[in-house]
Amino acid sequence: MEKLCDLLQVKPGVTALIGGGGKTSLLYHLAEELRDRGTVLVCTTTKIWPPEHLPVVGEVDKLIEALSHYGVACAGTPTAQGKLTTPHFRWEDRADYVLVEADGSAGRPFKAHEAWEPVIPERCGNTVLVLGADGFGKPISKAAHRPAIYAKLAGVPENRSISPAVAAKVVKREGFHDRIFVNQTDTEKEWEQVRQLAEILDCPIVAGSLRDKNWKIVR
Repeated sequence: MEKLCDLLQVKPGVTALIGGGGKTSLLYHLAEELRDRGTVLVCTTTKIWPPEHLPVVGEVDKLIEALSHYGVACAGTPTAQGKLTTPHFRWEDRADYVLVEADGSAGRPFKAHEAWEPVIPERCGNTVLVLGADGFGKPISKAAHRPAIYAKLAGVPENRSISPAVAAKVVKREGFHDRIFVNQTDTEKEWEQVRQLAEILDCPIVAGSLRDKNWKIVR
């Protein structure tokens, strides 16, 4: 099976992950795929929990050492709550591949954005919007982070279920992405919903399941 990093066209430089539906899982999966192609830095412009499986560094000299030894590392500044936020040093060019979680969704499969979101780095060359197929058919109030904004963008009430048409309208109106990854696509019904989404949108779309390590190009 072709690697997900190739389907999502992750090139050397900065790639930002936004939206909902499994950004953090995608972040670490891509890091693992890319580590045999060069050094990989993972970080955030919002907040993430420190990974247990990667070296976590807060200083540039320690980052250089970790990348030299392991090939992949997480950089960030600790917060009082125990999460990591943006590294306090220049990080955009410290590794061959820089993967950035540039959004938060409170665990919801869909996301609408406030005026200050997403926090995409200036030097970003590729922005991947993550959606969760398991949110289709659920009301906006339950499946979308910032549901009031999501409903306003979609032109429907918050109790309306999220259909492919509703999701596509929000995606097109926000327009932050270069390509889309629809995670948690497990059932035939979900695959059909993803195909309906692809018929409306005009950007590259990859769908599948990070859990099952199964994916393919839909558009």
